[in-house]
Amino acid sequence: MQIGLEDNFADIIGKAQRGLGLSDGALALQTGLPIEDIGRLRAGHFNATTARMVAPALGLDARTLVELGQNAYAPRPVGAFDGLEQFNTPFDDMTVNAYLVWDPAAKEAAAFDTGGDCGGMIDRLKSLNLKLRHIFLTHTHGDHIFDLDRLQQQTGAPAFVSSREPLHGAEPIEPGQEFALGSLGVGTRLTWGHSRGGLTYVVKGLRRPVAVVGDALFAGSMGGGMASYEDALRTNREEILSLPDDTIICPGHGPMTSVGEEKKHNPFFAGAQG
Repeated sequence: MQIGLEDNFADIIGKAQRGLGLSDGALALQTGLPIEDIGRLRAGHFNATTARMVAPALGLDARTLVELGQNAYAPRPVGAFDGLEQFNTPFDDMTVNAYLVWDPAAKEAAAFDTGGDCGGMIDRLKSLNLKLRHIFLTHTHGDHIFDLDRLQQQTGAPAFVSSREPLHGAEPIEPGQEFALGSLGVGTRLTWGHSRGGLTYVVKGLRRPVAVVGDALFAGSMGGGMASYEDALRTNREEILSLPDDTIICPGHGPMTSVGEEKKHNPFFAGAQG
């Protein structure tokens, strides 16, 4: 069963409002809408007319915001993919994703984040007879690194993290560094804004390119710009949405998607992509 979208239309509106520093009152002044209508929309009571009027003031694409509000969009399932597997585990009141990528011929693997429980990942490494060579961390929020100690203890693999987010037990790396994984290549890109040191890892050599993006980008949404909303938008455009359209996007929450899907269906970016 495909994982549901991480954010609904109200989540998206809330993230844009917070990022831009716009209160309901300020948004009402900009749009001419009653403040009560904006409050209802943000509280989850969808109205297509209100959503279309609010979207431009928030820098959102109206068509795709309405699409999400009407539950008319979900990304096409990626399906079975040799060399890539997603693990979705509980953490407090949510679920979080981690990923394994491997070279099917060389049997060399890399883990991307740990999620709340790395047990399924360890079982998969054993069942496929894979050697874990690297643990790559997209960022250091607790839900993404919760089981790091256990994963390292059971595999002996070194962990890597952005130098902008130092973490005990992980080696700091810089954007632009490249790693080998059998015949695969793993490149690093700085996609900060949700966190100060967010990294996206681009894997080349599988049937399709893969970008493990952490909380930088979700299917139909993005992570909150808690460090810098402006830079979150910018680096998503420059470092993720500039990749080929068939690139599989592996987010920290929600279903996998693709660059092409997000350029067409993500309210934060669809309008800018034409």
